[in-house]
Amino acid sequence: MARGSLIVVGTGIRIGNQCTIEAKHHIVTADVVFEVVGDELAQEFLRSLNENVVSLQHLYGGGRARSDTYKAMIEIILSAVREGKRVCAAFYGHPGVYVYPSHESVRRAREEGYEAEMLPAVSADACVFADLGFDPGWLGCQSFEATDFVINARKFDPTAVLILWQIALVGDRSLRVFSSDPRRIRLLAEVLMEHYPPDHPVTVYCAATLPMGHADVQTLPLSRLDEAVITQESTLVVPPYGEARPSADRLALMEARLGA
Repeated sequence: MARGSLIVVGTGIRIGNQCTIEAKHHIVTADVVFEVVGDELAQEFLRSLNENVVSLQHLYGGGRARSDTYKAMIEIILSAVREGKRVCAAFYGHPGVYVYPSHESVRRAREEGYEAEMLPAVSADACVFADLGFDPGWLGCQSFEATDFVINARKFDPTAVLILWQIALVGDRSLRVFSSDPRRIRLLAEVLMEHYPPDHPVTVYCAATLPMGHADVQTLPLSRLDEAVITQESTLVVPPYGEARPSADRLALMEARLGA
């Protein structure tokens, strides 16, 4: 029996257009493609490349915690690898960004002695930089999952761009929440107003998923953040407040060490 293998790919954000040539090759040549792309059009795109596509989307919901869903996904993917199949697991966006089953499937497959690899893909942050028109190399950019940001009181620099992911679920520790609640968003705004003024403009962003579509961009004052339309795909982008100031201590250190 042929030895199984696993390749994990991302389909990008815009259906079809952002799936790389390398990812398409592995989708086409796989014995089975497991998908978690969350969109019927994206599923049809995968089926146009390989007739043996199996959706794992149904594992969500039904009162099941997301952690249990992830475990079930991992076991299904690895079971096919153990059967000697060339397995491709396709995820929406970048398979390594906020996708626990992809990382864990690769880790466990390798641990069991199988060949396993994850390929890079277009992710939501790449779309943020393009659609909102800022270069993270110029302004600086910090990125946190929203619940982690709030619960762990993450230290950050307000003079750089702040990106918060999964804001619809902020504060959820049960892993059973799938929709937004204005109370969660108000809590997030209150935490942010410890560092920004209430009238500081913030942007709720959703990347376009259709080839001819446009990003959904809502910009409003931080104090009114709970008035925005927020979905599971919504990301919060907070622009810099104030300017970064050179450190006298660091300048002195550079002068002493580098003569600069």
